[in-house]
Amino acid sequence: MPGPFTDDNDAAGGLVAKGAPGDNAAPLSISEISALLKRTVEDRFGFVRLRGELSGVKRAASGHLYCSLKDDKARIDGVMWRGQADRLPFAPEDGLEVIASGKLTTYAGRSSYQIVIERMEIAGEGALLALLEKTRARLAAEGLFAEERKRPLPYLPRVIGVVTSPTGAVIRDILHRLADRFPSHVLVWPVLVQGQGSAEQVAAAVRGFSALAPDGVVPRPDLVIVARGGGSIEDLWGFNEEEVVRAIAESTIPVISAVGHETDTTLADFAADRRAPTPTAAAEMAVPVRADLLALLSELAARKRRAILRPVSLGRERLEARVRRLPRGEALLQPPAQKLDELSERLRRGLADRAARAKDRLQADPARLSIVLLQLRVQRAQDRLDAVRIGPALVTQRIATGKDRLDALDRLRRQLDPRAPLARGYVLVVAPDGTMVKNRATAAAQPALALEFSDGRLDVVPVEGGTAPRRARSRRDGGAPRQDDLFG
Repeated sequence: MPGPFTDDNDAAGGLVAKGAPGDNAAPLSISEISALLKRTVEDRFGFVRLRGELSGVKRAASGHLYCSLKDDKARIDGVMWRGQADRLPFAPEDGLEVIASGKLTTYAGRSSYQIVIERMEIAGEGALLALLEKTRARLAAEGLFAEERKRPLPYLPRVIGVVTSPTGAVIRDILHRLADRFPSHVLVWPVLVQGQGSAEQVAAAVRGFSALAPDGVVPRPDLVIVARGGGSIEDLWGFNEEEVVRAIAESTIPVISAVGHETDTTLADFAADRRAPTPTAAAEMAVPVRADLLALLSELAARKRRAILRPVSLGRERLEARVRRLPRGEALLQPPAQKLDELSERLRRGLADRAARAKDRLQADPARLSIVLLQLRVQRAQDRLDAVRIGPALVTQRIATGKDRLDALDRLRRQLDPRAPLARGYVLVVAPDGTMVKNRATAAAQPALALEFSDGRLDVVPVEGGTAPRRARSRRDGGAPRQDDLFG
């Protein structure tokens, strides 16, 4: 259909782009639509975790890692900046199945989207892991792992409950670290942490701490730590049992999960309010450092002394808050760095190709390098140079053009002169402070006015209800001079 255009030719597109009637949307540039797409993708997919097979792994000279993640139906480009790539615990290679965590973004240089990888892990396989993932997905769907249900840990708990084996090294590490940081009252609920029946005992211990009365004989903990040392997935399987996960999720006391070492992850970690990489780290999360508390008290005292400088302090805090909202320099440099890597690679290939083509042409026509031919080309260039002359017209024409522009600006100045119309009978009304009066209400509020004609100035006074201005008259009998009202 022709639509809003006048004929079928306009509907198909004319020689010059014209907006349709009622269309106020300007066409977007390629850079503008690329920026809009980038913001949309980054806002919608701020953080994602992808599982796939690595392909086309390449480490640039800058240290950045470029690759693709693919499965049997699709693929997506990925980039990992040098800071994260240097901290990888393994060497990425083609065909390796991994789990990549990061954010989706777009690269305007190729009009494509990609994932900026912040973390990359090897994806294991097996029936046990498949069962674990199935259980995790089902419990997550029930909301047991939701972030909104997690509670903050108490800053300084009076009593800490520990669910672990009483004979292992875990309880000794926890007690030792608590004694170093901030000595606290610790209640140990002994349980099996491995093998048959361990899940039931751990779940009963967590529920038992929650069942203690706040004012009972046995003090009720303010914080519970569920801890165990490292081991294989089979050794830690008791903390993946649904009974333990539900007990931790239902606990009325905040729970720290410290099961295994840093690389070990169980479902108890997802259900707990905080996950600690090791039992020792759990003790560090549980209590602050006494020295830090003393430093905090000293800082509060210093803030009290600085109360008289509160305006300056407040301004500094606002400035620091705005600085924190600024994007990081690394984030600003990432797209240019990626583009630089790509252009460097293209430049290297281009130079090599050009040199190869030039070499082929040179070898194909050796006569072009003869001395006679080169001398002839030099002589022709010398003749063209001798033929070039700089005439005075080039200078005079530029001066004339500048004079015309100056005359045009002078004419415009005379046209915009606010006093030019006075010669044609117009009058400027000026207030005592020198500003021009543009309406009657402003004029009536002035104690005196001045009328500027082309040949002079006349002082008058406004009179409410009057019909014509009168000149100011000198006072008689030695009194003050009196001005007539402009409006009366």
